[in-house]
Amino acid sequence: MRAGLRVLEVVLLPAVLIAVWWIASITSGLYYLPTPGEIAATFAELWFSERFFEDVLPSVARLLGGFALAGVLGVGLGIVLGLSPRLRAVVEPVLEFFRAIPPPVLVPLLMLLVGVSTSMKLAVIVSGAIWPILLNTIEGVRAVEPVLIDTCRCYGIRGRRWLTTLVLRSASPQIMAGLRQGLSIAIILMVISEMFASSSGLGYSIIQFQRGFAIPEMWSGIVLLGLLGFLLALLFGLVERRVLNWYHGVRAAAKGE
Repeated sequence: MRAGLRVLEVVLLPAVLIAVWWIASITSGLYYLPTPGEIAATFAELWFSERFFEDVLPSVARLLGGFALAGVLGVGLGIVLGLSPRLRAVVEPVLEFFRAIPPPVLVPLLMLLVGVSTSMKLAVIVSGAIWPILLNTIEGVRAVEPVLIDTCRCYGIRGRRWLTTLVLRSASPQIMAGLRQGLSIAIILMVISEMFASSSGLGYSIIQFQRGFAIPEMWSGIVLLGLLGFLLALLFGLVERRVLNWYHGVRAAAKGE
């Protein structure tokens, strides 16, 4: 019974939105607002073909590559800056300057410096996705309990064991929050980088459909991006629950559950 209600809760709002969209597209008669049925038919024809391997897989590979690189750099630099107040004070003005620059503005510059290549697209993704990861990691490391630090010192826990057992574990809730935000930004920047300069990918396909007035095809690409984002968020949630299983257990114990 509960499972059925849960499924109904999940499906109800999308079903209502699709019904409203269908009614609006039929009554308006606008060429730029095709019905969900047209989009679904175009979706199946377009993306369940060789185009999936030509456009979708390269986009996903660039997205995951850029996100992974941003994660490694953000967490690594965040740990170093979080553990060193003096170094953090020195680099903070520079970090704030670069953080204030919108990543799409860097696309023309990166095209000149790196060229129109996969490296440029990865650099665009990293330039935006790294910031929430970096800042959340810094704050997570800074928030480690001093009592736990003293306890580790008393028991002689130092070096790599101290870093993995205390620092990373204590900061992991905020690190995972930063990674979740970084993933959302990475999806956006993946599309933007492909719209600017690319010969393949979802962003390139969508902008080409728009320029060619292939409206159902354009909408099908947008729907595919939404489904991709939903699937990645779902997978990330599973990883997050596994990584933070201890944290949720501690919170449940504190609440007496």
